[in-house]
Amino acid sequence: MSRSAHPAGPRHADVLTEGHYTAPPADLNALDPKVWAHTVSRNEDGVVSVGGIDVATLAEEFGTPAYFMDEADFRARARAWRTAFGHDADVFYAGKAFLSRAIVRWLYEEGLNLDVCSGGELTTALSAGMPADRIAFHGNNKSTEEITKAVESGVGRIVLDSFQEIVRVAHIAQSLGKRQRVQIRVTVGVEAHTHEFIATAHEDQKFGIALADGQAAEAVRRALALDGLEVVGIHSHIGSQIFDMAGFEVAARRVVALLAAVRDEHGVELPEIDLGGGLGIAYTSEDDPRDPHEIAKALNEIVTRECEAAKLRTPRISVEPGRAIVGPTAFTLYEVGTIKPLDGLRTYVSVDGGMSDNIRTALYDAEYSVALVSRASDAEPMLVRVVGKHCESGDIVVRDAFLPADLAPGDLIAVPATGAYCRSMASNYNHALRPPVVAVNDGEARVIVRRETEEDLLRLDVG
Repeated sequence: MSRSAHPAGPRHADVLTEGHYTAPPADLNALDPKVWAHTVSRNEDGVVSVGGIDVATLAEEFGTPAYFMDEADFRARARAWRTAFGHDADVFYAGKAFLSRAIVRWLYEEGLNLDVCSGGELTTALSAGMPADRIAFHGNNKSTEEITKAVESGVGRIVLDSFQEIVRVAHIAQSLGKRQRVQIRVTVGVEAHTHEFIATAHEDQKFGIALADGQAAEAVRRALALDGLEVVGIHSHIGSQIFDMAGFEVAARRVVALLAAVRDEHGVELPEIDLGGGLGIAYTSEDDPRDPHEIAKALNEIVTRECEAAKLRTPRISVEPGRAIVGPTAFTLYEVGTIKPLDGLRTYVSVDGGMSDNIRTALYDAEYSVALVSRASDAEPMLVRVVGKHCESGDIVVRDAFLPADLAPGDLIAVPATGAYCRSMASNYNHALRPPVVAVNDGEARVIVRRETEEDLLRLDVG
């Protein structure tokens, strides 16, 4: 593998990127444990390994690009959430973050429940042996077929998202001779994203039934009157990649106020409150996620305090971490191809994947870290933009980062914290083949989602 240095972009200590100054890390070979899975380390030869297997060996066996998942890390994070909330609460893993049959089995073995939001996710969960009563079914536009399958399977709860869905689920349940447990998803007028917190004007979205103007109270009123439904609680979700608990406090206060209003009008104290997910993870060293035990303590205190003030029995709390469990457990491994320095700006590093395996940077302007993992380097840092091979100028994997100036084609680089949403949102743009997901644990690696082949692409093309 060639080690010849390429002309680099800016290398001075502080580089102006997107309107602010970014300093290179003190040691490009260091791996920040906040953003890498627990068993990831660099050996004495400078090669990074996960689960006891080095990336060169993994790349040779499974190819690149590929997602490598630290199974021990996933299980440890799942256990941490289960332990933090204890037996008086429910932890529903949000399957939309990443779902496969292996993941379902791990969740079951670690004592977590599962949240699905499509018929496909439900089928995956049931096929892998997740008991239906440990599944919650979300979605803003569930089809009649999806609802029927959910009710027939005996899912533990369906989260109702509209007035029409209240009637639809009740009719299907009654026609099947069942009484379906449901929650009402309400929009509480709070949206929290990372460090931003805004408490007004967020009823304007496709999810949930607004608390404003009494719509949520009317939804509960209608659901309680239908024989096919058993209303067990209220559901709320306020955003994504959240680090600040202030939004949850406002949301809990408003949901508890609705529970009190339901009690006063109907004489019923609903036994459950689901505060959703959206808890943040570290994509870069600047991110500072909260520990599950800290989150559990804060949420329990918030709900207990609000219920005591409203003279309500404290309901059973549910949460839905997805990204917070699976996100940090995986990294995407790429091989470096073209390296293109732009004098005075940055160096473009092209890899053999791109927006087809990680759309989040293009879609959300998400930030990621990146590291040279096939060897160590003492070269000075150069400012890079890691890009893919797709026919889009927005095909960016890592917008601004530092890699060693001796980076060369054939080197392996890895982007950590790609366990959530990357494979779930992967596409076949430019007829790219979606990468495999490989679970690594204690010196063994196995494919849990195989790489697509050209035969897979042609199998669907029946023209």
